[in-house]
Amino acid sequence: MKLGIGIGWRPEIADEVEALPGIDWVEAVAENLCADHLPASLTRLRERGVTVVPHGVSLGLGGAERPDPGRLTALAERAALLGAPLVTEHIAFVRAGGPRTASPVLEAGHLLPVPRTWAALDVLCENVRIAQDSLPVPLALENIAALICWPDEELTEGQFLAELVERTGVGLLIDVANLHTNHVNRGEDPATALDELPVEAIAYVHVAGGVEKDGVWHDTHAHPVTAPVLDVLAELRSRVSPPGVLLERDDDFPPAAELAGELDAIRATLDAGRAGAAPRSTEPPTAPAPAPAPATLPASGPAGPDAVRDRVAVAQASLLSALVAGAPVPEGFDHHRLGVQSRALAAKRADVVAKVAPELPEILGPDYRDAFLAYAKARPMSDGYRRDALDFAEQLLVAGRPADNAARRRLTYWWQDRAAPRPPRRTTRLARAARSVLAGR
Repeated sequence: MKLGIGIGWRPEIADEVEALPGIDWVEAVAENLCADHLPASLTRLRERGVTVVPHGVSLGLGGAERPDPGRLTALAERAALLGAPLVTEHIAFVRAGGPRTASPVLEAGHLLPVPRTWAALDVLCENVRIAQDSLPVPLALENIAALICWPDEELTEGQFLAELVERTGVGLLIDVANLHTNHVNRGEDPATALDELPVEAIAYVHVAGGVEKDGVWHDTHAHPVTAPVLDVLAELRSRVSPPGVLLERDDDFPPAAELAGELDAIRATLDAGRAGAAPRSTEPPTAPAPAPAPATLPASGPAGPDAVRDRVAVAQASLLSALVAGAPVPEGFDHHRLGVQSRALAAKRADVVAKVAPELPEILGPDYRDAFLAYAKARPMSDGYRRDALDFAEQLLVAGRPADNAARRRLTYWWQDRAAPRPPRRTTRLARAARSVLAGR
């Protein structure tokens, strides 16, 4: 399946995406789409023959639990609504805790790395098979960027991906920016990873920007694509002609001309790779042999699949608790890197809550960020960003904040409107607005 050159569709740049020349396809975050209708911009793009691929971010296929049927159904519905040729997700875990660990469920609000161990691979493969059986189109999975390394890993990234494809037949979405991120943060050579993974399984490729701070690369999707990332794309192109390449941008959106310039740089990199690539065998590249896999696990007993899931669950819950709930750092992890990751997660929570509930920074003004970061330090996220916004507002109100009476009144009305079982009637909203005006005189 040939996709061509694409860009991530986001509501903030919908008009620009429609106007960009040479766009063959777009990718939309599945969780941001309604189940029964599409944004007008996506409808117009589809009418022009532009392919739209739904890209999921919340399944957590690398987590210890089997995929949630409701989330799978939602992803399948988006694929059907879009008439998509495939759907994509991530090799990551996004939540941990629950009955397996006798602890509360914690949400990371972020994609966290799966340990490259045989046990974690067993769990991931079963989860992928469940997802494949539930989706109406093929599934491809993305390698993620990471700030941290799991101790005692048994496989390289390329070996892990190769085993995953061998066992499940799943496609790969290779993010070259994430390969660069892991080069800076984890010392992993992108060329080695590309040599080891089955490039023939690549469904398409992501290209995105980031920034380096204090020797740590942050995969922000809010900065321009850098030359090192394009170098990794050139490495990949020298091995295979990818069916599709897509530019991702999620924040601090530049003018359309800058987006077009980045797309031109991607095209030029692909063209140069085509012209300069040495002839290669049609056989898949020979990769170093991975360590021997353990024998197939029995269906029950102390070493059975549920016991493996339990071990993965404990490990992931311990890590996530350290990142978002102030728990001790698990043995073998780099304390400094976990601190960097913890602060990055809290900052992302503040940014996303400000997007899903823009009234909060408007009401709180310059105090919003410090207030939210203090809240996040004491209250891990447990049920998504919209619930997080409500819980943050409720905590402020219980504490008698903000100090300004008018701001506290506005925050109270905002919380009541969204916490109630149904939205307030129009007359109620008008009455509240009138009282606010009179109170402010």
